Amino acid sequence: MSNINILIADDEDKMRQVIKIYLAREGYKIEEAINGKDALEKFKSSSFSLLLLDVMMPEIDGWTVCRKIREESSVPIIMLTARGEEYDKLFGFELGVDDYITKPFSPKELIARVKALLKRSNMHHKTDENNIKINHLEIRSLAKQVFLNAHEIFLTPKEFDLLYFFAQNPQQVFSREQLLNKVWGYDFIGDARTVDTHIKQIREKLGTYKKYIHTVWGTGYKLKIGE
Repeated sequence: MSNINILIADDEDKMRQVIKIYLAREGYKIEEAINGKDALEKFKSSSFSLLLLDVMMPEIDGWTVCRKIREESSVPIIMLTARGEEYDKLFGFELGVDDYITKPFSPKELIARVKALLKRSNMHHKTDENNIKINHLEIRSLAKQVFLNAHEIFLTPKEFDLLYFFAQNPQQVFSREQLLNKVWGYDFIGDARTVDTHIKQIREKLGTYKKYIHTVWGTGYKLKIGE
């Protein structure tokens, strides 16, 4: 696992050291950033497999760091936050956050979240080799691009994962809980409304083709092939 490099960005030295100790025990290489500006500089100068970003950091906050990174990279991002409000989580998911860990957290939870996200990211690199074309929709898996009528639409990494999963399983109905497990890659700790939020965002970006994501009342969602 020595080829896995993780960036920990948190202005609390004690927090960084605790996280570093537990992740280093798993064989991961660790780099540290003391604020948002430092995090962006280190991200641009090195290659990382995963980022742990504290929300409240001096210089540049975690939200802004996430947004800037998402402009050029789909690297997995876990936000560290002392706040657990649903609004914060939904806002983060809209920016492209992959997961949350609310302080205080147990070392076991931290390791489990990191391993699950790294595993899913690695699976994408190994298996996402086929493009999918359904009606007016084209998904280029390796490039992480989505096109409607040959015009590219831009999705966050999690929106892409969700749409790609639907495209891999057209006409099959999935409950919110199944989508959380399949797309987020583990038993998600949080509100199933997270799925609804992502569905809403994808539909908005699909525009006149928003009915591709079909609601099956009382059950869940599916990708509807017919016009």
